[in-house]
Amino acid sequence: MTTVRIWFTKQNEAAYISLLDLQRVMGRSLKRSGLPVWYTLGFNPHIYMTFACPLPLGQESLVESVDVKTEQEAPDLAAWKTALARVMPAGIEIKKVDLPQKKAEEIGFAEYLVRYDTPAAAAALEGYNALASAPAEKKSKRGMRSIELKEHLPRIDYHIAEGGEGAAFSVRLPASETLNLNPALLTGFLQQRFGLPAQAAGILRTALYAKDGAPFL
Repeated sequence: MTTVRIWFTKQNEAAYISLLDLQRVMGRSLKRSGLPVWYTLGFNPHIYMTFACPLPLGQESLVESVDVKTEQEAPDLAAWKTALARVMPAGIEIKKVDLPQKKAEEIGFAEYLVRYDTPAAAAALEGYNALASAPAEKKSKRGMRSIELKEHLPRIDYHIAEGGEGAAFSVRLPASETLNLNPALLTGFLQQRFGLPAQAAGILRTALYAKDGAPFL
């Protein structure tokens, strides 16, 4: 049994596909592709799929991945990519198909590009940089948890968009099984503290890293 990792983007309208619906979309696409994927056993066989670090609804990504299994010992990865590219819906593009080098539980960090399309963004970001503390409440399975954003993001180095109508910045945040911080926590804080509307922020995940800082492959 061989594990194959499918890397894909999720942008535009596809950003509003939930994880449950994404599982259905990918399952249907794999069936349509005719690729020899492995099905689970039992009364309700289904394609084995494992998604790494799924995103909240409405966020885009250049680095989504799903692991599937095949009984092929040496799958033709280029042929897999071609077959999948023909059947994917709008907003989902297959970037590459590879053999995984790291397990999903080795993910430690994720990098995001956050863009605001309002001129009020710069003042709010300067306000954040001037703070000594930025406490935020994170919802978890065990209830609410207090997170000090400054421990993970002491300063936001942003740049002004052309025409001065907005601002953009990159952030690298923990994305491990024990601590997963999404930029929505930051945009929510900026709205609560400085009145910067969270819905004005576009969030794009651009990279995943292992716990040692190496790229997640």
